[in-house]
Amino acid sequence: MTRGILGRHIQQLFGDAEMKDALDNAAPPALFAPLPGKLAQQQAALAATPQTTLATLAAQPQAAAPKRSRRKLWQLEDKLHCPVVGTCLPMDDLAQLGKRFRFMAERNNEFSLHVEAVNQSREKTPFAEALQKLFERRYLQAIKNFDAARSDEELRRLWRQHLQLGDVAGALWALVTHPLASVDTRDQAYGDIHMLSHQVGAGQTADVRRMEAMGREIAELKQTLEMTRQETARRENLWQVKLQARLAEERQQDSREQEIQQLQARLERFENGMAMVDMGRKLLSLTASNEHLQVVAERARQQEEEICVLQESLATTRQERDLLAAEREALETLMMAESPGSCGESCDDCPGSESIRGRRILCVGGRSQLVIHYRRLAEKLGIKLIHHDGGMEESLSRLPDMISGADAVICPTDCVSHPAYYRIKSQCKRQGKPCFLFKGAGVSSFAAALVRISNEESTSPSH
Repeated sequence: MTRGILGRHIQQLFGDAEMKDALDNAAPPALFAPLPGKLAQQQAALAATPQTTLATLAAQPQAAAPKRSRRKLWQLEDKLHCPVVGTCLPMDDLAQLGKRFRFMAERNNEFSLHVEAVNQSREKTPFAEALQKLFERRYLQAIKNFDAARSDEELRRLWRQHLQLGDVAGALWALVTHPLASVDTRDQAYGDIHMLSHQVGAGQTADVRRMEAMGREIAELKQTLEMTRQETARRENLWQVKLQARLAEERQQDSREQEIQQLQARLERFENGMAMVDMGRKLLSLTASNEHLQVVAERARQQEEEICVLQESLATTRQERDLLAAEREALETLMMAESPGSCGESCDDCPGSESIRGRRILCVGGRSQLVIHYRRLAEKLGIKLIHHDGGMEESLSRLPDMISGADAVICPTDCVSHPAYYRIKSQCKRQGKPCFLFKGAGVSSFAAALVRISNEESTSPSH
C-alpha cells in the first residue's frame, strides 16, 4: 500500500525527530519484553488506582472551572481508529512502531501493519498509549486551536477550514478527541476523510512514479542546460563583439550610400519637373478618394436611417402581432364557454364563472354595427352589457349616471371621441369604478377586454 499524500505531508511538517522521541519514551508490550523498573512501577500504580481517583486527579488542575477531559485513542468509536491511524500516522513511523512493539505483520506489508495498529488502538495497550503520546506532542498546535472552540458548531467550522487547506491530520486528531465534538461532528469528519481517501488514492501511485522520474530527468536536464548555457554564453560574447563591430561599419557605409542616392534622386526629379507632376497626381488622387469617402459615408447614413425605420416598423408589427394573438386567444376562450367542461378543467377558472355572472358592464364607443355581437359575447359570460356610442349620437351628459350604475367600464380607445375618453377616465376615477381601455374596436378586441374583466387582471380605475 502506497503511503498517502496526507501522511507524507504531515511527516514533512514535523520530521522524524518527534517520532524518534516518542518511540524512545514509549514502552514495548509486556508480552514480548519486560518493562523497565520505573515504568513497571508506574504502570502497576496506574492499574491499581481506582477509576474515580483518576477522574478526581484529572479534575484537580481546573477545580475552579471543571470541564470534560479529551478522549483517548482507545476511547474513540471503532470506525474512527482506521482513519485516525491511516491519516495521522505516516507509514515510516508506523513501521518503526511495529518493529519496536513487535508486530506480527511483516515490515514490508503496509496493509497488515495498518490493520494490526488499528486493532491495538481499540484498547488501552502499550502501543495505543505510545501512539496517544505521539499524537498529543505532534499535533499540539492543532489541539490548541480546537481547544479555543466553545461549541460543536465552532468545531465544525474549524474542521471545514483545515479540510479546505489540506491540513487534516492534526485537525482530525484534535476534533475526534475534543470533549465538545458530537457524534454527528465525528461522523462528518469520518465521512470527509473517507471520501478524501478515494480522491487522493485514485492516481497517487502513478503520480509518485511520474514525479520521481521527472525529478531525475529535471536534474539531468538542469546539469546539461547549465553546461550548455555556459558554453553558449562564452561563444555568444565572442561573436557579439565581432558582430557589433561589423554592423557598425556596415551601418555607416549604408547610411552614406542611401543619403547619396536620395540626394541624387531628388536632384533629378526637380531638374526634369517630375516632382511637381507627382505632387499634382497625389493631390488629384486624394481629392477623388475624399469624394468617394463622402459618398460612402452618405450611403451609410441613409442605410442607418432606413434600418432605424425598419426596426421601428418591426417593433410595431410585433406589438400588433402580440395584440392579435391575445385577442384570438380571448375569442377562442369565449367560444369554448358555450360548452362548459369541454376543456377538461374546472369551470371555476374559466371566463364566465359565478364570480362574474350578473355584473353590469358599460361599453363606451366602438363600432355601432358590431354592438349586437358585443352583446352576444357578453351574454355568454353572463354579463349584462350597457352601450353608449361615445358621443356620436348619444349625449355625453348621460355617462356619469351610466357609469354609476355599472360594475365596470370598457372603452376602445381608437373608436371613441376625445371628450368621451377623458370624461370616462375622470368619472371612473371619481366613482372608483374599474376602467379597462383597449385598442381595436373589433369583436376579438372586445372579447379580450371581457376576458380581462372576468379574470380580474386589473382593478385600478385608470388601468
